[in-house]
Amino acid sequence: MAVTYLMLARLPQGGLGAFDAYESAVLPLLAEHGGRLERRLRTLDDQVEAHLITFPTSQDLAAYRADPRRSAAAPLLESSGAAVELLAVRDVQ
Repeated sequence: MAVTYLMLARLPQGGLGAFDAYESAVLPLLAEHGGRLERRLRTLDDQVEAHLITFPTSQDLAAYRADPRRSAAAPLLESSGAAVELLAVRDVQ
């Protein structure tokens, strides 16, 4: 059964450039692990970004997170100063 995640990144002033560079490096890796970016949203003030991402299984997310190319890009995320939350979510009927 597919698993959907909500990623929230809170960005400090001046962190957007490094965060965008990080996203450019890691978002293309999603598909290699079965992931799909359903939606990518950003607040009008560029301070919060949200992703709705689906993976076939939680193991596929774990493989994505363990990808060495993602680890290599981690300094960009760190330099952005972003505070990131990852939440498993479900549709509410």
